[in-house]
Amino acid sequence: MSMLSNLDLIRRVPLFSMLTAEQAQAIADSVVKRRFRRGELVVEQGRKSNALFILLNGRARVLTSDTRGREVILAVLESGDYVGEMSLIDGEPHSATVRAEIQTDMLVLQRADFARCLPEGSTLAYAILRGLVRRLRNADRQIESLALLDVYGRVARTLLDMAEDDKGTKIIRHKVSRQDMAKVVGASREMVSRVMKDLEDRGVIETQENGSVIIKERLQTD
Repeated sequence: MSMLSNLDLIRRVPLFSMLTAEQAQAIADSVVKRRFRRGELVVEQGRKSNALFILLNGRARVLTSDTRGREVILAVLESGDYVGEMSLIDGEPHSATVRAEIQTDMLVLQRADFARCLPEGSTLAYAILRGLVRRLRNADRQIESLALLDVYGRVARTLLDMAEDDKGTKIIRHKVSRQDMAKVVGASREMVSRVMKDLEDRGVIETQENGSVIIKERLQTD
């Protein structure tokens, strides 16, 4: 199978499907080819690469891991797939690691060139893009929690995600429903209630009369 030209591959990427011929050619002229060896990291969770990576051939795994080194595979990328776009849109570190499963050739597009494809930062379209990226990041985080954490860890992480900082104190201002929490963490209401009671008995959290929750000590999520 012959290798796709830079322009042909750019045209196959959904992010660039609406580009004019001139824009697509400009992007195709800006990318550089890079080869990744088997097992080599393309991007690393928690870090920034400031680039978009488009697979020409080969195969790569998208995975996330916890502090114990346990991993869960989120996706397998093949020819025409891409990675790194979320970080380029919202400026945040990568939510997962991408590792070449076999020798893999990629096109690499730097942030400045990628930015030419984005709408102006003040437009509604850009705000929608950022909102979609935020939802994708939350989905990745939820998959990671379900795969790598026990119920205790999933409850703790959810509480931290729900909390806001108030002068150094983390607080969940609305009532925390055990039933809703159970649906989020994928456990029974009874199990969630036991975990919450254990956290309260240990003085880690404190539930107020109005149902709000104060997180008094550092919650362990792993």
